[in-house]
Amino acid sequence: MQLTDNITEIKGIGEKTALLFSKASVFSVYEIINYFPRDYIELPEVVKISEIVKGRTNAVEGKVCSSVSLFSNRGKSILSFDINDGSGIIKVYYFNMPFLRNSIKPGMTILVYGTIGYEAKGFSNPKMTSREEYEKLRGKLIPVYPLVKGLTSAKIVTAVAKVMQHISADELEDYLPENIRKREGLIGLYDAIKLMHFPGSIEEVFTARKRLAFDEFFTFLYKMKILSGDTKKSLTNIVMNNTSGIDEFIDSLPYKLTNGQLQAIKEISEDLSSGYQMNRLVQGDVGCGKTIVAIIASLQAAINGYQAALMAPTVVLASQHYEDALNLASLYGIDIRPVLLTGSMKAAERRTALAGIKDGSFNLIIGTHALITDKVEYNNLGLAICDEQHRFGVKQRFNLSDKGDMVHQLVMSATPIPRTLGLILYGDLDVSTIKEKPANRLPLKNAVVGPEFRPRNYKFMMDEINKGHQVYIICPMVEEGEADTLKNVETYPDEIRQYFPPSVRIASLHGKMKSADKDKITSAFKNHEYDILVSTTVVEVGVNVPNATVIMIENAERFGLAGLHQLRGRVGRGDAQSYAIFVTENSSEKNMKRLGLLAKTNDGFEIASEDLKLRGPGDFFGYRQSGDPMFKMADLYTDADILKSAKYTLDNLFDNAGNTDNDALISSFEYYLKKFDRGYICL
Repeated sequence: MQLTDNITEIKGIGEKTALLFSKASVFSVYEIINYFPRDYIELPEVVKISEIVKGRTNAVEGKVCSSVSLFSNRGKSILSFDINDGSGIIKVYYFNMPFLRNSIKPGMTILVYGTIGYEAKGFSNPKMTSREEYEKLRGKLIPVYPLVKGLTSAKIVTAVAKVMQHISADELEDYLPENIRKREGLIGLYDAIKLMHFPGSIEEVFTARKRLAFDEFFTFLYKMKILSGDTKKSLTNIVMNNTSGIDEFIDSLPYKLTNGQLQAIKEISEDLSSGYQMNRLVQGDVGCGKTIVAIIASLQAAINGYQAALMAPTVVLASQHYEDALNLASLYGIDIRPVLLTGSMKAAERRTALAGIKDGSFNLIIGTHALITDKVEYNNLGLAICDEQHRFGVKQRFNLSDKGDMVHQLVMSATPIPRTLGLILYGDLDVSTIKEKPANRLPLKNAVVGPEFRPRNYKFMMDEINKGHQVYIICPMVEEGEADTLKNVETYPDEIRQYFPPSVRIASLHGKMKSADKDKITSAFKNHEYDILVSTTVVEVGVNVPNATVIMIENAERFGLAGLHQLRGRVGRGDAQSYAIFVTENSSEKNMKRLGLLAKTNDGFEIASEDLKLRGPGDFFGYRQSGDPMFKMADLYTDADILKSAKYTLDNLFDNAGNTDNDALISSFEYYLKKFDRGYICL
């Protein structure tokens, strides 16, 4: 068995199981051992039914004391029965597992374990085993994996165990030599992977995760260094000295730009006219008005006879930018001729757009990844803008600027990152920061509440809907997991129907949907075709729905503070008072103090800095920042020291190029990337 083999080479994985793994983006043997748990369960002692504590994992043993019923509800089969241990009776439910009916009989003794939610009437999809098997598992950490429907943690564990039996540490080709691992306090790659799947203690998980987080940061920084080259202060022939009409346009706007916006515009304008290639990041809190800054930069490009391209991560966001630019051009008569270019356009529309881009008819090209395809030929590209740049790979950013010759680069991000971390992540960029919000925005009102407040929350949402407003509800999960009471997008709409009249229109949205379906639902919500949108964090990026006034985030304890702040930025974008409700089932002092920061301030940068101080090395699971696909394992906040360590190691290698050992390490790492990293492009 080779690490590059298809997973069907693993004994027990046929085409059907391989298809399930493919839905989780796992195709090779290497990818399956790098598909890590999202959490771990330590099994508790078996307790009496009368001693069950809701919100925790409970294990009980008793006799089946009822017949086994099986019925269907909204296309889902539900199997249920009762168990009695003498101290009480508890109900057990299994969803979409009708085959269990033949194996569960009245009078038989069984042991079940799982988490019972605060509002649940019994166990939902608990694990079922014998007392003997349960005691064998006690004292061990049981991995909980991110799952897709049909895939279980047991299948993943079995597959990983078989792979680890057949490969050695040498086959993983650890690129880090022992002296660097020792200096940075890192274990070997093989050991790290093995301990993540089969840890003996939580301390071993932390040790393994430290190595894997280092690898992610090291890989990212390496790609950034290789791809960016020495472009920060490179000379360019694209000089945009003419700024006539820009001040008049700014003065004619119906709102006053903030000092932060004006300063960013000034810095960008100076870069564009300097004779050096601009590489600038505009970092602004959610709702601070970065879009108008980008359009004014595009106007300066247009005045000087150049085209600007603005790349957004989604069709909906690109369309939003296009509409904004079109409206501004129409209202104020500025020389911006925008066009929208996306992969979902009709063939005739696309041909017209491509022709106009090539002959210069359009001077502001707005779109998605379609902007960097081979068929797009720009007439005179002078400015490349990436919106929500953390949503794109490093390579994509440079692909856009490579559509011209020494094109100016502007990237925008609403992710609040403390300055020390930003200097490492965006070392090739000058940074402009916008902190103020537009004057017409009312500060959000925030509340951190327990699950018992849900009915009251729903009533408050109904009041806002009656005023003509809309609501977001955010869940951490797409679908029900094993022994998991985290709220999920799949079942939540059915759960809340009882609290709202039939006239309330509810839609759901998550990242596993097809792009076209996601765009359709997002657009429909924006157009007020739905009153409530139940979603995962996929709504985090940039979509502007001024009519939405309430966002409720379930299981808020599972998110990082910066991620929660990003999410609440979906509301408060209009003139009406808006509200953010954070529902948490963890009432510990530490968690309430952490979430309490959100009620104290709406400043994302302050929240990011405080989050960094509050969170310790034990906060690896559940607190990862949402919406950050650059890193699957590492976390910018928890792992700040590891990021610095990776930066030091990489800089040391390049600063001492020519050293035999350093050159060998770089060569080994490139070989490793070429072999295993599907996103790596060797330049």
